[in-house]
Amino acid sequence: MRDSVTKDPLSDVKIQKRERGTLWERVRPGSLLMLIATCAGALLVLSPFLLVVLNAFKSPADYSTRGPLVLPEKFDLGPLQSYLDIIDFPKALTNSIVISVVVAVVGVLISVLAAYAIGIGRIKMRTGVLAVLLLGTMIPQEALIYPLFYIAQATGTLNTIWSVIIIFIVLQGAFGTYLLAGVLGTFPRELLEAARVDGASRWRILWTVVVPVIRPTLAVLMVFFFIWTWNEFYIPVVLLNSQDAQTIPIALATLRGQYTVDMTVVNAGSFLSLLPTIVFFLIFQKTLSNGVTAGAVK
Repeated sequence: MRDSVTKDPLSDVKIQKRERGTLWERVRPGSLLMLIATCAGALLVLSPFLLVVLNAFKSPADYSTRGPLVLPEKFDLGPLQSYLDIIDFPKALTNSIVISVVVAVVGVLISVLAAYAIGIGRIKMRTGVLAVLLLGTMIPQEALIYPLFYIAQATGTLNTIWSVIIIFIVLQGAFGTYLLAGVLGTFPRELLEAARVDGASRWRILWTVVVPVIRPTLAVLMVFFFIWTWNEFYIPVVLLNSQDAQTIPIALATLRGQYTVDMTVVNAGSFLSLLPTIVFFLIFQKTLSNGVTAGAVK
């Protein structure tokens, strides 16, 4: 007959405490400090957005008496309604989306074609061409605005979204070409030679060999082009004086009066303006993260 073994009911509790202590001891002080610093940095980055949301639903009287850092006494939709009454938000939103999408798509297409010729085609004076493209992206917009204004006026595109679309396609395309030329300059030559042996033309090599390999990079570049164009203010505010051609940033700028400005309406407009970009990032979050990390894996 086997002897029965009496089990201590507190043994399980002691083992769990010992395991928790072991796990806590495994946490390195450096990792804990890094986690705290990351959380603090995230809170610091999110603080402007939190202030915008906080004051977008606050009445002007509440904002004036209690300030911008206090929770609103009641949930007020008045600032949002005032913003929609002052600004033709659907029109401005449509203009911003059309401009940003066209610039992102066409800019990436031009960048791929030009970078394919420079990076893989190895055209003459490759370094000089890349230097000119880089110089074009480094010139401040203040130095370009006068000739761009007169060109838009002479071509009849002033106060139309096409003036901004053409300009930003050129600017974004120059940067994209410079970036992709470096990527395609290190493209595996074995893949290109194998495609040539199979009888593929240069055009077919581009779309069936090169583009599928660099698709994550193109996705990231397209997202950046969209966001950069969406946030542009200086060139559009000079070239788009018509209310029918205004973008979201220009519409926000019109809220400021000569002597006064209603900050609750400004915050409400900023909140509505941020929503499309947030939705855009949420939709393409996986594509963006995959594109950023794809270059780290050979």
